[in-house]
Amino acid sequence: MSVEWKGVFPAVTTQIREDLSIDLADTQRVVDDLIRDGVTGVIALGTVGENNSFEFDEKVEVLTAIVEAVAGRVPVVTGVSEYDTRRAVRYAQAAEKVGADGLMLLPPMVYVPKPHELVEHFKGVANGVGLPIMLYNNPPAYRTQIDNEVLAALVDVKNIVAVKESAPDTRRFSDVVAAFGDRYVLFAGLDDVALEGLYLGAQGWVSGLTNAFPRESVELVRAFERGDHAKAMEIYRWFMPLLHLDAEHDLVQSIKLAEQVMGRGSERVLPPRYPLVGARRAEVIAMVEKAAATRPDLSPALAPAVAA
Repeated sequence: MSVEWKGVFPAVTTQIREDLSIDLADTQRVVDDLIRDGVTGVIALGTVGENNSFEFDEKVEVLTAIVEAVAGRVPVVTGVSEYDTRRAVRYAQAAEKVGADGLMLLPPMVYVPKPHELVEHFKGVANGVGLPIMLYNNPPAYRTQIDNEVLAALVDVKNIVAVKESAPDTRRFSDVVAAFGDRYVLFAGLDDVALEGLYLGAQGWVSGLTNAFPRESVELVRAFERGDHAKAMEIYRWFMPLLHLDAEHDLVQSIKLAEQVMGRGSERVLPPRYPLVGARRAEVIAMVEKAAATRPDLSPALAPAVAA
């Protein structure tokens, strides 16, 4: 499947059993439910999927199960989040072999590379596979900026096709478009600036809270695409208290707890993460319950009458 880089791509959760083993069957169920609710792609083993908590073989096992569950209905893009280029190439090649449709490529973990080192890391992975690649820019989380200098050095790398922009400064969208036109497809990557990203040129949204409220996420983007800006804004404002969770340090625990409250998955996570406790847990549960009780009407707005 060629990836159509648009719409809503949830960063799906990896389901964990009580004994902290991976529940592949429930992970497949969660992904299937999201597809049935209308998402246009899935991100396997992103941050929300707890990528860096798994061994290489476990990652391949999870990705294989997700590819099997998706069965070609939507693109499967997998996170590539490794300490060094050799490990990143190894996983990217394994992902291609088991049937992933694309990669979401992160900077090296731990070490903060200089721009020329970052360029070589991305080229090394891109040259090792035939899959299309979306770069993931998230300076607050990973201390590395994929700036226009880096993007300029990658213009001729044909399979680097998209950028997931998770910098909180929405001017990044306009700056990339101004510098490169349509060379890179942009995705909004931070939930609480997703609609701003769409207005500024993003073609899609890699989302965390979609795991708990997929239909609302899909309708938000559809409303924007059909020009129903009032409906898009209504959903966005309803969603915003939860969307802020995506920008917090405990986003994985919060999103998985929201998923559990909505009856879609389990809050269990792998150490060093632990489920939320105390006031924070109560706060997130209350937010999710309030959102569930006040869900917006998703009936499509009537199309305006066409003049005779």
